[in-house]
Amino acid sequence: MCGISIIIGEVNSIIKQEEVKAITDKIIHRGPDAEGYYFYENVAFGHRRLSILDLSDAASQPMEYRKNFVITFNGEIYNYLELRDELKFLGYTFESNSDTEVILAAYCEWGQGCLDKFNGMFAFAILDKIKKNVFLARDRFGVKPLYYSQNSGKFVCGSELKQLVKENNNKVNVDVLIEYILTNVDNHTMNTYFDGIFSLLPAHFMVFDIKSNIYTIEKWYFLNKIETNKNIKEATGLFKKLFDSSIALRLRSDVKVGTSLSGGLDSSSIAAIASKLYSEASNERFTAIHANSVEREIDESDYAKAITGAMSLELHIVTPSTNEFINLIDELVYTQEEPFPDTSIFMSYFVSKKAKEFGCKVLLNGQGGDEVLLGYERYLTAPFNNLNIIGFFKQFYLQSRRNSQTLVRLFLMYIYFNSLTIRTRILRKKSFLKKEIYSLFNFNTLKESSNTANNVVDFQIYEISNLQLPHLLRYEDRNSMRNSIESRVPFLDYRIVEAGISFPLKHKIFNGWTKYILRKSMDNILPKEITWRKSKLGFNAPDKIWLENYSDTMLSLVKKSDLLNEICQLDELVKKFHTLPITQRWKYYNIAKWEKIFDVKFRIDFE
Repeated sequence: MCGISIIIGEVNSIIKQEEVKAITDKIIHRGPDAEGYYFYENVAFGHRRLSILDLSDAASQPMEYRKNFVITFNGEIYNYLELRDELKFLGYTFESNSDTEVILAAYCEWGQGCLDKFNGMFAFAILDKIKKNVFLARDRFGVKPLYYSQNSGKFVCGSELKQLVKENNNKVNVDVLIEYILTNVDNHTMNTYFDGIFSLLPAHFMVFDIKSNIYTIEKWYFLNKIETNKNIKEATGLFKKLFDSSIALRLRSDVKVGTSLSGGLDSSSIAAIASKLYSEASNERFTAIHANSVEREIDESDYAKAITGAMSLELHIVTPSTNEFINLIDELVYTQEEPFPDTSIFMSYFVSKKAKEFGCKVLLNGQGGDEVLLGYERYLTAPFNNLNIIGFFKQFYLQSRRNSQTLVRLFLMYIYFNSLTIRTRILRKKSFLKKEIYSLFNFNTLKESSNTANNVVDFQIYEISNLQLPHLLRYEDRNSMRNSIESRVPFLDYRIVEAGISFPLKHKIFNGWTKYILRKSMDNILPKEITWRKSKLGFNAPDKIWLENYSDTMLSLVKKSDLLNEICQLDELVKKFHTLPITQRWKYYNIAKWEKIFDVKFRIDFE
């Protein structure tokens, strides 16, 4: 797990070391253990290393292989040992025990087809001196980031946006900002909040010809449903086997591994299996980090304690105070690099910070479980869409309602909401955008999709690929790496994702139980109070306590925002600010804070 930099200049140009070092130094937090550089013709690679596998200098980067291939790599290939054995059989030799060298050998053998071989999270660039190109690739679900820009004859690429933003010259991408204000959706296209800076999308690769300075981009992985007729017993057995394998692979490390534990079903399931495997292999207790909310109604610490007691985990609890939250705001906005809609992200940051204090360089995380196995309440309507009104109420009242905390009013609201077009949903929301700005929004950027019984798989794929998971993974990557922590996500093992979307709907939602197949898999492993728990909270932040008394300070910055003044009816926003829901107040304040920290400017030409 590391941070990478790539600069490709015009043909026959030379990249100076201080130039690539300057952008690589901006991500020292991603790799505090070592740095390295490589130069070839008009190409420069930079690397910051967080040592996880093979801690020796033999695994340092950029790494050269057979004199013709050089890599700068961020991520982990979890099945590297199996691939190493396969490549050895084909005649390849290795000088390190790293997964990095396995990537290079795999590229030598299979070219771009090597990507299909990898089970892991990755963003890397390989200089191919034979083909005179740079091959850049990103993992299937975008766990690891990769950004790029090209201007003034130079292509610049890196792990974080801060490597590419320029002082006093940061222009906002107005389309992205408008979409975020209206929908809370972002990170689903190649565009970022910064004009002229782009993201290589998940499951894509880029080939950059260093002789012509022309690049092409292709998608290399497509998530599709695989037809299966497995009954619940067979499906549960398959899922449990894949889940155990995924966690076992993600425990491979030459440094201490722990887990983030909210107390919910997903993180508890990971903690239970990982603790058993870890203790058997190391004879040590597995470490779990929990962020406790001071708001009792959203406090999950009792559940976390129940898990650690049953599984003999070493639990560490962090309880962030209001002052700690306030003092962290500037740091977290800088860390996240783009606006974010609520303060729950702070809780994840505090978990990573605590993990660093206890020497856990690797944390397992439960991201992806809800998307893959239908864990959100909004999915609950899917089994009912094909029922008549009598069948609906009969099944809801007799079966589903008792196994879910979703009220009838809320349940019907979900059904009604799913029946609306995206345009209608957006038009019904109150925003303070100026009419000329609002008119710029392109509704076609968002795909029409609803979670009905007929197309729930399409909805899952859309949430995993576009709507939900991309920004959640961004939050997790920035928070963990800012604290020099590698975050691994077992639910996003591609084998689990493919199986998850392929299981019949009734295996994922059954009689109102969300993630039914996971509950069945963990029924004899976790305490019943966790396995069959109805409530769902996650690492929710104590917004009421943190923000209510901070509202005047937030409003003060909103008033001074040139960016909000350009796009919003600022007088109306200021007038109604204190009456808005807390999350709405945070959204506008967060935009103003992001604008200030990154010195973002507004620029648009109306035609």
